[in-house]
Amino acid sequence: MNDRDAPELLQQIADLLKSGLETKVEPFPPTEKEFARIVGELRELDPGDIKGKLIVSGFMDHPYGPENWRCADCIYYLANRKWCDLPELAVPVEPDWYCRLWRM
Repeated sequence: MNDRDAPELLQQIADLLKSGLETKVEPFPPTEKEFARIVGELRELDPGDIKGKLIVSGFMDHPYGPENWRCADCIYYLANRKWCDLPELAVPVEPDWYCRLWRM
């Protein structure tokens, strides 16, 4: 995917989340072992399976938890591109979205 496709993909993702797509928000991976298992699940998906990526990674279109975790505060978030740079995800994201692969 190139940057020219990002606005359309961002809208597609927003529409999927807004439509009530049920994702695997829990459990949050407490250790690297669980984190690696989720990343492994993502690797098994076709790179173009956006819906699958959203489900496995537990995407939400709003901050999550008592700390209001959000993409903008994650180490994988590229603010200048509004992009998740975790290689297994590699999707455009809004700053106030969240996924269970969030890391600070």
